[in-house]
Amino acid sequence: MPRLDGVLETALYVTDMVRARAFFEEVMGLSAFTADQRFTAYDAGGGTVLLLFLEGATRDTVVLPDEMGTIPPHDGTGRTHMAFAIGAEALAEWERRLTSHGIEIEGRTHWPRGGESLYFRDPDGHLLELATPGVWPTY
Repeated sequence: MPRLDGVLETALYVTDMVRARAFFEEVMGLSAFTADQRFTAYDAGGGTVLLLFLEGATRDTVVLPDEMGTIPPHDGTGRTHMAFAIGAEALAEWERRLTSHGIEIEGRTHWPRGGESLYFRDPDGHLLELATPGVWPTY
């Protein structure tokens, strides 16, 4: 069986790209490395990419220039969940940062392996998590 090397991209679908970009750049401190009116791509750390897609803007096949190929249609709606990995020493600083931006911490979990998670929402209602090592057997 061929091996998987990890999850490279995670996608969230947003209703207002300007509002979503403001949140992920100002609150979460991410920097976009490419963007247009229908999507934004962020370096999410550890070789992973966070993609924001404008809801409804990816329902048609995208034909890339110079015969690079195509990207099949996709779309999503509803509130989803994703987690960012952080160091244990950064947890308190992240909590202060979120609070200073008026972001409500909706949940907190102390995992049996020693990890901790903070849960909060982005402007589209997606449940975001900040997780320290010890959440999963692999992290």
